[in-house]
Amino acid sequence: MEKNTPPRSTIRLTRRGRIVLVAAGAVVVGTAVAVPLLTLGAGTEEESRPTTLAVPEGWRASQVYAAVDKALALPAGSTKKSLDKAALKLPNDAEGNPEGYLFPATYALQEKTTPDQLLALMVDTANDRFNGAPIAAGAQRNAMNVYQAVTIASIVQAEAATKADMGKVARVIFNRLERGMPLQMDSTINYALNRSTVRTTEADTRIDSPYNSYQRMGLPPTPIANPGEEAMRAAVNPAQGDWLYFVTVRQGDTRFTADYQEHQRNVAEFNAQRKKSGAQAAG
Repeated sequence: MEKNTPPRSTIRLTRRGRIVLVAAGAVVVGTAVAVPLLTLGAGTEEESRPTTLAVPEGWRASQVYAAVDKALALPAGSTKKSLDKAALKLPNDAEGNPEGYLFPATYALQEKTTPDQLLALMVDTANDRFNGAPIAAGAQRNAMNVYQAVTIASIVQAEAATKADMGKVARVIFNRLERGMPLQMDSTINYALNRSTVRTTEADTRIDSPYNSYQRMGLPPTPIANPGEEAMRAAVNPAQGDWLYFVTVRQGDTRFTADYQEHQRNVAEFNAQRKKSGAQAAG
């Protein structure tokens, strides 16, 4: 542990979790980008399934697979199994794992759309967005490759309470990496445990996982979600600042600081707010 790094058991960079749900057969969308139709032939039978699939920013690959299965009326697990024949154009660093490259957008569905074709379109769309300027140039300017930028953007997407905070969250990540500090991001723990929560326990921070950024140095081995364009821009153009810590005390109030003692006070206020909200809910 770096001597300028407070005990891992006491650092909480954030206490928030987010998951976007598919409800009543409709996808709840934040920001989506329209992409070309899949010209796979029009069916003659009356449509019995959705005509579009919206992938929200921040969804994990597992959520995308489940949504595709549902949209295409396939047995659970079908889309994940289709990865072997999808011929996805992923960077070598991904080692065949499309996490981070299932680009958030609205995709048109035809009667004969297959899961491997849909996944391939998502990855192609990500490559179009990520491999051109200014993202590729921004990654190079920050001495990283595009895959590393996508990984940082995925953490930013998961951690930032608002789009306005994304640049600051990205800067915290860079500052910690540059100082040789562990990232200690709760979102990576959530990914390892396949959950989304605002509560990370001491036991959670001791799990044996390459995604445990409390115990492992550097970036996680893959992205932890599929980031949108704003998170990508933040990852290659982080805000200027010396921040090392942040916590969302309450909605609309995320506090960034370079001072650990100030951060402790912010975390104490967050805990008090959470306890108060829990007591009100129980009452």
